[in-house]
Parts: sequence; C-alpha cells; structure tokens
Amino acid sequence: MRRQFFVIIDSLLNKLRQKKYVPGGIRETMAISLPMIVSHALDTLMTMVDRLFLARLGTLHMSASMAGGLASFTSTTFFMGLIGYANALVAQSLGARREKSCSRILIQALIIALMSWPVVVILSRPFARIIFGASSIDPQQLVLQNQYFNILILGSIVPLIRHALASFFSGIGETRVIMVASVVGLLVNAGANYGLIFGNFGLPAWGIQGAAVGTILGGIATVAVMAGQYAKRRVRHRFGGTKRSLRYHRIYFWTLVRKGSPAGLEMFLNLFSFQLLVQLFHGQGAVVAAAATIMFTWDSISYVPLLGIEVAMSSLVGRYAAAKKFDIVKKATRSGIFIGWGFSAVVLVAFVGFPEFLVHVFRPHPVDDMFLQAFPISVFMLRIAALYVFTQAVMVVFAGALRGAGDTFWTMVIMVSVNWALVGILYILLNVLDLGAKVGWAATVAVFVVFPVFLIARWRTGNWKTILD
Repeated sequence: MRRQFFVIIDSLLNKLRQKKYVPGGIRETMAISLPMIVSHALDTLMTMVDRLFLARLGTLHMSASMAGGLASFTSTTFFMGLIGYANALVAQSLGARREKSCSRILIQALIIALMSWPVVVILSRPFARIIFGASSIDPQQLVLQNQYFNILILGSIVPLIRHALASFFSGIGETRVIMVASVVGLLVNAGANYGLIFGNFGLPAWGIQGAAVGTILGGIATVAVMAGQYAKRRVRHRFGGTKRSLRYHRIYFWTLVRKGSPAGLEMFLNLFSFQLLVQLFHGQGAVVAAAATIMFTWDSISYVPLLGIEVAMSSLVGRYAAAKKFDIVKKATRSGIFIGWGFSAVVLVAFVGFPEFLVHVFRPHPVDDMFLQAFPISVFMLRIAALYVFTQAVMVVFAGALRGAGDTFWTMVIMVSVNWALVGILYILLNVLDLGAKVGWAATVAVFVVFPVFLIARWRTGNWKTILD
C-alpha cells in the first residue's frame, strides 16, 4: 500500500516536472506544494491517530490529548517560527544563486533548535499551569492532559530539529523528502500508539502516556529519514554541506534571528490565542469539550494541509522576489489560490454532506452519554465550518507570499490582531453573555471568513517588493 502511494505521487510529480511549465504557474506551484500538502496532511493524521486510539479509552482521554498536545506545541511555537524562516532564507539564497549558503543556514537553524530546547522545557511548565488553571476543565481531564503534556514537552527537541530539516528541504524545493519522512513517521507513530496505549505487541499499556511516547517515536523516525537524505553526497555537494559548514556562522545566525523572530512571535501569539480559544470551549463543560475536540480535529484536517501551500508560496515567492521577477511572484499567488480552492472543495463536500459520519469516527467503545450529548453540537459545528473553507486557502496563500518576500512584521501584526480580537469576542459571548457554544462557534467562523481581507490589502500595497533590497 505504501509503495503504491509513492508510485502514484512520484508519477504525478514527474509529469509535472517533465512538461514545460510557466514559472509561477499551476504546474510549478503544484510540483512544490503537492508533497507539502501531503506531508502536512500526514502530520495531522498522526495527531488524529492519537485521538482515535484514545477515544476508545473514553471521551475524556480524547479531549485531554487535544488540550495537552496543543499546550506542548504552543510552548515551542516561538522557536518553531524562528527556525521556520530558514525556509524563506534558503529559498532566497537559491534564487540569488548562492547555493553553497543553504547548508550554512540549516546549521544555524539546528543550533537554534538545540539552544531553545532547555528554554522550552523550563518555561513550559509554569505556562501550562497558568493556561490549564485559568479554565474550568473537568478535574479528570486535567490529570490526563498534564500526563500527556509532560511527556511531549520533554521530547520537544525532536519537532524542533525536524522543523529545521524540513525548512531546508522546502527551501531548496525538494519537498518530496519531507513527504516520505512524514509517511515513515506516521507509520511508526501508529504502530507505537497501538502497542503502548493498549498494551499490544507485548508492550506495557500506558494509556495516554503511551500516546505521547508514540508521538515522539514517530518524530524521531521522521528526523532520521530527513537527516539521511541530507547526508547524501549529491545534496551536500550542491548546497555546501561540508565539514566547514558545521559551525556557527555569525551573519546567517543573526539574519535568521532578526528575520525569523517576528515570524516566531507571530506563531507563538497565534497558537497561544488558539490555545485560549480551545480552553474557552473546554471550559463550557465536558460535553462541549468533547464536541469542540472533534470539531477542531476535523478542522485541522481541512486547514493544516493548506499550510503546505503556505510553505510552497514562501519558497516560490522568496526565490522569485530575490530575483526581482515580480510578475512571476503574482502568478504564483494566483496558482496557489487555485490549488487551495481545489482542496477546499473536497472539504466543503465532506463538512456539508457527511458531518454525522465524521463525528461517528470518534465514537468510543462502548459509547458513553458524554459522546451522545456532544454529537449534535459537533455536527452543527462542522456544517457551520463549511462557510470558511475557501477563505482559509486565500489566507494561507497571502500569508506565505508576504513572508517569502520578507514582509514578516506586518504579516505578524495582521495575523495576531485578528486572532486575539477573536479570543476577546469569544470570551464575551461565552463567559459574559452566556450565549452558548453554538453562538460562540458561529462568531468564530464569521471572523475567519473576513480574515483574508486584511492580508490581501497589505499585499496590494506592493511594499513587499522593496524589503529584500
């Protein structure tokens, strides 16, 4: 099955590459974005596997894995965003024909990953206590999500290193490497979860703690695949991966810090706001927490693969903007929107036509009263979410394009302002006016429908054309 999957993807990519394409057109954009869409979808599926297995233990386990996992990821997001700017920096070096600099940029990203790990471990625990303690979460769920969080945060070095390697490969346009690594990671994670959650294969039954360990093992497998590809002579020779590149390089290190910090701050503040948004729903009781967990899991399936297009846009725009080919840059953004809308059309059909089936996927065995009460709320949320699936595609395209062109500051301002305004609106609706989860979710969707307008307005100013000068 896995071999057939790669044969299909390889065949499609080879056709895209062999045909003559217009720079920035659909074929070139698809050749870069398709593996990233697949790899991001697989990453989301890895998280979904955790929740599917844990749903078999009970609805509280499923909800705890979402809240605990999100808190762990949020704790790393500043450094993730900072490291992730290596994607644009590598693409810009490639566009400016400084290929030997690409490995130096990767090494600086890895140095930052290693330096940031102890900071994340030390600061994350008080951060989690504040977040978890600020909402009225079910006490049983709180115990479980702390167990899940504590293990994930100790292994946070793995996603940090993985993100550095993925940024390098996406920057040079070899996104298939990331896709293959994601497949391997998903398989390892699924096998480890099946063994460690339920005690199969002669392994101990660790429950939610086993799910956390399985996630870390899947990440290690992903890192191993990408590191192996980087070690190949072809890659090292072309992109300067020699022993001389394995050192601190002041110029690239501080360029990455200076340019990546706005992206890192943006990523942290955005994920922090999303964490609060989730906690606001979870604070409405265990039933709403279960409904929101199911909704946000499917929402991530619809949204996270689009981030693959965002990464591709950052790479393409960074390359062509550095070469001052602005007509190709604009063509690439149109191509990205077209591809994103194609994916979103599938999501729209699923959310509108089959919401009951999507919710039933997380049905515990045996079914409990909490799930039965959460069922109609989740179905409502999925149908309403269909209203913004197309605007999500527009949002990620212009966010990626602005970052690729180096316009990280104003992208941060727009993204952070809208997300935190949403948190304030949701708090008033749920905790002050007490209008309930359905009204709160409808307001959330309405905000995301108008979100892209602000990014488009910034793009149309054209100020991004002079940032890389």
